[in-house]
Amino acid sequence: MKELTHIDPIITHYDAVFCDVWGVLHDGVRVFDSAVKVLQKMRKVGKSVILLTNSPRPREDVIAQLQRMKIASDCYDAVITSGDVTRDLILSAPQKIFFIGPQRDLALFKGLACELVEEEKACAVVCSGFFEDFGETPQAYENMLRRLQARDLPFICANPDITVHYGDQTLWCAGALAQLYQHLGGEVRIAGKPHAPIYECAFEKLKNIRGTIEKSRILAIGDGILTDVKGAIDFGIDVLYILGGIHCHDYTHNGVVNEEALRSFLDHYGYQPQAIMWALQ
Repeated sequence: MKELTHIDPIITHYDAVFCDVWGVLHDGVRVFDSAVKVLQKMRKVGKSVILLTNSPRPREDVIAQLQRMKIASDCYDAVITSGDVTRDLILSAPQKIFFIGPQRDLALFKGLACELVEEEKACAVVCSGFFEDFGETPQAYENMLRRLQARDLPFICANPDITVHYGDQTLWCAGALAQLYQHLGGEVRIAGKPHAPIYECAFEKLKNIRGTIEKSRILAIGDGILTDVKGAIDFGIDVLYILGGIHCHDYTHNGVVNEEALRSFLDHYGYQPQAIMWALQ
């Protein structure tokens, strides 16, 4: 495992990048300009960049969000979202759906023939997040999830992330409810990271852009150990783990990485990235 301060020493080994968005390019509030510049530089020297995000929204909505945050469109070739690949799961599920999530995520269902219904009438559940961004916890949903699980409803999770940083705050994501539903004995279906469908979609998109490419020439970049790192390793591609993201408090003290704590963290999860760095630069 290489510890880097800059990506240049390894990037010549790769022709393409699958880059996480939230936690690498921005934290929902602040844009990480150095990361944007790295991706721009990669594209200028002929490498392809696909943004791979567990956002539950379709790619058009994520691109619009990037534009609002003034993240330059020339830092990527394409965007693949968990929302994009989750639509296939929705199509294959019973079409009377109880939706758990904020109203802004209803674009997930645009153009699909499913019917959104009340809990009692549902034959499947789709979760993109919590009803409210702030002030709710997974435990507040436990009684509802117990009722849904008692009816053996499949639970489709559109965002496998457990939490994200929003500026200096931590927000719960749909993955936390999927985790609880599974703990209660329910069936959970996921297509986003770390699962194969989102990587297969990105790989096909990359081949459309570049033609034939070997997996050994692709580098994943991300800050989630059980999403970005696990997903990349399971898919058979190298991964650069961003230390300063969602897990930073597990192995830092006063902003400094504790090497022993980091080793314990990686050993605990059992996934060893090819390289690590604090932030993409």
